[in-house]
Amino acid sequence: MVQLLLDARALLGESPFWHAAEARLYWVDIEGCKIHRTDPATGTDAVMELAEQVGCIAPRANGGLVAALENGCALIDDWGAAPRPFGPPVLADKPHQRFNDGRVDAAGRLWVGSLTSDKPKRDAALYRLDPDGTLTEIFGGLMTSNGAAFSPDGRIFYHADTPTHSIHAYDVDPATGALGGKRLFHRFAEGEGRPDGAAVDAEGCYWSALWDGWRVVRLSPAGELLHTVELPVQRPTMIAFGGADLKTAFVTSAGKNLTDAERAGQPHAGGVFAFDVEVPGLAQEMFAG
Repeated sequence: MVQLLLDARALLGESPFWHAAEARLYWVDIEGCKIHRTDPATGTDAVMELAEQVGCIAPRANGGLVAALENGCALIDDWGAAPRPFGPPVLADKPHQRFNDGRVDAAGRLWVGSLTSDKPKRDAALYRLDPDGTLTEIFGGLMTSNGAAFSPDGRIFYHADTPTHSIHAYDVDPATGALGGKRLFHRFAEGEGRPDGAAVDAEGCYWSALWDGWRVVRLSPAGELLHTVELPVQRPTMIAFGGADLKTAFVTSAGKNLTDAERAGQPHAGGVFAFDVEVPGLAQEMFAG
């Protein structure tokens, strides 16, 4: 029942979120330096072009967007407005890194991680951007920070370092954002795909898009595999829930670095896909800055 919502041919589609007030799906093409705003009802797609790569975006409570760019974060006050820096450009002296996946918590803070192109270094990190612009490093030692998501009560934080095939869970203090109690949540076997972007539904189940896995999976709060949705693309990147009842799953994908043979077998790589779910997702949190 998976449908092609938009044949976007994105290089690296990522960071989808549902804007309920606008009834639009926002998402980015990281390497295309673009932010998309798609109307699922009509299929129309507005595009904002940026001067640099954009790892992730989230809506702001006061309107506009917060964006994690190559070197630091920025605020975009209105659709089409130029990003204005917000917080320190912590990656400016790290040309082998850029910002990647992110997630806003119930307190309006953006948890955002970086990735490194020099994987053996493991010098990427997870950060937290507070509404006042303070940027705090939470932990390092990462290659590709991904899969950030929170349980419905905000007391569990999920995170994946994609090349390790592993997702970890942490206890989190919703008031302070302090993490503790790290434990392995789920590890995918070699050849089954690697955990990319994710989302949690209303029952606390964790949905993970599997890079090179041709599918998204639903894991129980205990980390057990409950459900698999096969996709017609090799590299799904992230999942988000939307629609009026939050029962439509939207999945972005990547179309870069495919051979001619691979491209022939998945002509809609880089597209955005949709399918219905029985359990709704969680409402999108807004960045408070």
